Amino acid sequence: MAADTLKSTTGASAPGGLRRLLLDNGALTALIVLVIALSALSGDFLTTDNLLNIGVQAAVTAILAFGVTFVIVSAGIDLSVGSVAALSATVLAWSATNHGVPVFLALVLAVATGVAAGLVNGFLIAYGKLPPFIATLAMLSVARGLSLVISGGVPIPFPDSVSHLGDTLGDWLPVPVLVMVLMGVIAAVVLGRTYIGRSMYAIGGNEEAARLSGLRVKKQKLAIYALSGVFAAVAGVVLASRLSSAQPQAADGYELDAIAAVVIGGASLAGGTGKASGTLIGALILAVLRNGLNLLNVSAFWQQVVIGVVIALAVLLDTVRRKAGATPVAAGTGGGNKGRQAATYALAAVVTVAVVGATSLLHGGSASTTPKMGLSLSTLNNPFFVQIRTGAQAEAKKLGVDLTVTDAQNDASQQANQLQNFTTAGQGAIIVNPVDSDAASNSVKAADKARIPVIAVDRGVNKASVDALVASDNVAGGELAAKTLAEKLGGKGRIVVLQGQAGTSAARERAAGFAQGLKAYPGIQVVAQQPADFDRTKGLDVMSNLLQAHPDVQGVIAANDEMALGAIKALGSKAGRSVQVVGFDGTPDGLKAVQDGTLYASVAQQPTQLGRIAVDNALRAVQGKKVEPTVKVPVKVVTKDNVAGFSG
Repeated sequence: MAADTLKSTTGASAPGGLRRLLLDNGALTALIVLVIALSALSGDFLTTDNLLNIGVQAAVTAILAFGVTFVIVSAGIDLSVGSVAALSATVLAWSATNHGVPVFLALVLAVATGVAAGLVNGFLIAYGKLPPFIATLAMLSVARGLSLVISGGVPIPFPDSVSHLGDTLGDWLPVPVLVMVLMGVIAAVVLGRTYIGRSMYAIGGNEEAARLSGLRVKKQKLAIYALSGVFAAVAGVVLASRLSSAQPQAADGYELDAIAAVVIGGASLAGGTGKASGTLIGALILAVLRNGLNLLNVSAFWQQVVIGVVIALAVLLDTVRRKAGATPVAAGTGGGNKGRQAATYALAAVVTVAVVGATSLLHGGSASTTPKMGLSLSTLNNPFFVQIRTGAQAEAKKLGVDLTVTDAQNDASQQANQLQNFTTAGQGAIIVNPVDSDAASNSVKAADKARIPVIAVDRGVNKASVDALVASDNVAGGELAAKTLAEKLGGKGRIVVLQGQAGTSAARERAAGFAQGLKAYPGIQVVAQQPADFDRTKGLDVMSNLLQAHPDVQGVIAANDEMALGAIKALGSKAGRSVQVVGFDGTPDGLKAVQDGTLYASVAQQPTQLGRIAVDNALRAVQGKKVEPTVKVPVKVVTKDNVAGFSG
């Protein structure tokens, strides 16, 4: 693979030499094949804007992965980098925006936060003798929790001077790409030209031998994990700059992407091998895959399958390569191979340009007249948003529209990538259901600049102009839910509130509606409010816990039907009898529970209609017809009395 410089232990013929070249540069070969294949399959892939877009999307993962490379080379693991990135960005925004700390000092605090987290990891591993997996897993939870505590679960606006890190230079060169290159150069120098870099390879190759040779292994591990924390902090700042806000849930799961990039790039989880160049190629492979699969309208679910297969193949190739008789050469050694590797990269670039140039002829025909649209949903792991997709796809088929649907998996940065893909692909219109109303603003501004109509559905976009907002009122719906439960209880009783995922606009707005609606009923006492993340299983667990402290609870308000159904499971025979439960969304499972009598009511938003109306308005905007700035789809309280006639 490209990440390692390898020497064969035996001679090879010309065919054997080609085989060796491919094996020794497996990640680079894979990247070339991907670029060629996607250029042939999609005419939108090989454009300057899209290639820069891929660089931006790879930046955060690559910066995180450079730090993780240090750890993996030394035979460790760091699962905390995503959470540390979010915590560092939150500290910066909290100190600069909320407390008036000078931006430079706030940046220092953010980096210091990353260093502190890394030092704690290193101390627990080197001196506390904890396995790296356990120590960094604990830090993953601690850092994420501190990020939520500091922010109160609400995104914090980023200082304008730092937000420029998410901009472009000269209206074409993205700053995140420059930061990625700079951090990559620093990582390469550390690995190949410094004492600590050589120490990483020595510890990863044989820790006991390194210790016996006089290396202070414990102190080196402190430094290694501190370096990983620094890179995580920089990645967090770059990510928050792109989103114009510090999101407490940002970079969730990015540690897995970072580790995958390092492994795909040729590093061994057993330690002792790995290079910054390979890590960069690994990050680019992940970004190219996601970008290309978006452009080809591949299901978000299948995208996860493909990424997993690629990771497995990368590890398998590494195994095959080592069995073929290759031995790794540590960074900074084997100088004779450096010229050969540079020549390999140059040859790869020439071959790629030639083949890609030839494939571009495949897309020289006339453009399709079918209207093209992109729909980015906050998640497809929730029946409500699945219904929005169903309604949108049905309307698109009816109107003859080519609709591409993507799943942001409740990740604001992943949604930003998807919206940028839609923009560079030249979609006729974009429909967005924002993960967070603030975080989507920069991507929507880019679409506006490209003169692409944008329709927001279910949630609005702050600080950016959309052609229309198709939504029901979450605050008004929350008030209606509170009123419905209070009246069912006769205006008095003890209730609990199950809140949505911290940091999402829907959770904030519905919680505000609940609070506002309950003000009119002083006899209603809220004995507990806990988040259950819009998830049925978490709703079950949280409600089970709350029942231990409040067994006499008489009512439950849940911010969606999934959590309400979990609460019903925890309540057992009490649900619908001694305890009344009100949900939100009007999903099929929720409506069935209403019909069965276990769920008293659901504030239904008619999600299928939201999807249909959004596509209809997007097509009108593409055709230059007038669309209303706000299209309200009325919410409706569905109870057992009217559920039979209700259709979402």
